[in-house]
Amino acid sequence: MSAQLEDEIILSEVFLEILSKEDMPLLKEFLDEQNISDVVELVNEFPEKEGLIIDTMTVHRAVSVFKLLDINQQKDIIKELPARKTAKILNELPPDDRTDFFEELPKAAIRDLIKLLDPEERKITLSLLGYPDDSVGRMMTPDYVYVFPHYTVAQVLDNIRKYGKNSETIDVIYIIDELGCLVDDIRIRDLLLAKPTDVIKDIIDGRYVALNVYDDQEHASQVFKMNNRVAIPVVDDNDVLLGIVTIDDILWVTNEEFSEDMQKMGGTEALNEPYLDMSIFNLFKKRITWLVVLFLGEMLTATAMGYFEGEIAKVIVLTTFIPLILSSGGNTGSQASTLIIQAMSIGEITVEDWWKILKREILSGLLLGLVLGVIGFFRVMVWHYIAPGFYGEHWILIASTIGLTLVGVVIWGTITGSMLPMVLKRLGADPAVSSAPFVATLVDVTAILIYFGLAFLFLQGTLL
Repeated sequence: MSAQLEDEIILSEVFLEILSKEDMPLLKEFLDEQNISDVVELVNEFPEKEGLIIDTMTVHRAVSVFKLLDINQQKDIIKELPARKTAKILNELPPDDRTDFFEELPKAAIRDLIKLLDPEERKITLSLLGYPDDSVGRMMTPDYVYVFPHYTVAQVLDNIRKYGKNSETIDVIYIIDELGCLVDDIRIRDLLLAKPTDVIKDIIDGRYVALNVYDDQEHASQVFKMNNRVAIPVVDDNDVLLGIVTIDDILWVTNEEFSEDMQKMGGTEALNEPYLDMSIFNLFKKRITWLVVLFLGEMLTATAMGYFEGEIAKVIVLTTFIPLILSSGGNTGSQASTLIIQAMSIGEITVEDWWKILKREILSGLLLGLVLGVIGFFRVMVWHYIAPGFYGEHWILIASTIGLTLVGVVIWGTITGSMLPMVLKRLGADPAVSSAPFVATLVDVTAILIYFGLAFLFLQGTLL
């Protein structure tokens, strides 16, 4: 048994022992002495006591634990807490975390909880909730330290001591003018290395990175990645400084976006709560739409095969290669769509790069198709010599049909898989919707047309 597991067991035993004594002062002292992560583990282990744990702790530590809990746990805790403690926790929560929590609640619940906020916190929360979903405005916090260009370094440090305690971070200090417009930012390291008498306007360089309050959160993630910052200022269309976004919020958004994209690429709607917490009916609703869409798409494949029913009846052997043809095209298209969606999500490519991508994918598809086509050709040839007469005297034409079909289907699969996400992005839709199952279904229909079209071309006058 690991030392960490032993510590968790001991912690749980002590917690239960104190509960059995019903000694609330001792319980408060015990909880306030533990690491925040350990208290979170206690909440997870004893969900029936989560409200009691949060209510017993000091407000500051209760907030630290509350921030790390799952949204469903947060909802349950708020229901259990007395209004007085709820008000203290909500007022103490950073504005961005509070906004994230409110976004998951029904409107009626938000209305009741906002009444518990202090006037200033209520104003901030209502402002943040007014920005579009998935915008930078929804995740920014107004808790930051700002100074003016005419301040000396000594004055800035005094300002940090005065207001830094309530700031989300003091790693970066922001300089604004009399109108509140962002002028520059300066790292705390540069301030500590400067002389106390230096004036801020003489040591700043005017080079800074900022986000617009209406920017998409995915765009913010790319900006953080490219600039290696722990916090980035957020401005409006007039460059007025409204707040900051910190790296911890971006990491949370990135994780959420990744999970959502993976679910969409698997052919389901994004789940808005943990899998095990979803009811069977809600899980059914998330999955059935795409299954119906894909099923209807595959019906087109059956229709296409029905169109070539005469050819299939004459050359039954062609049907044995249908799974091979369909899987090759679908797999190739799925590969391409996955690569393109991932590259778009991390900012490696944009819609403007579509022509470069198309040329690369056509060449890639040609090379991949040639390899599979040669394998398919030799598959027929080898089987012809193993079982003479199986494909008849025109086996070479069948082998050529299979080989060229694989080349064509693979090229078409790479084109479809790579271009469909680009088209969806251009239309303003989520590229992840062009999931692997969707691309495979789309390629299946065209693969049948390519296959039997080439078969008719090669075998007409012989087998057909």
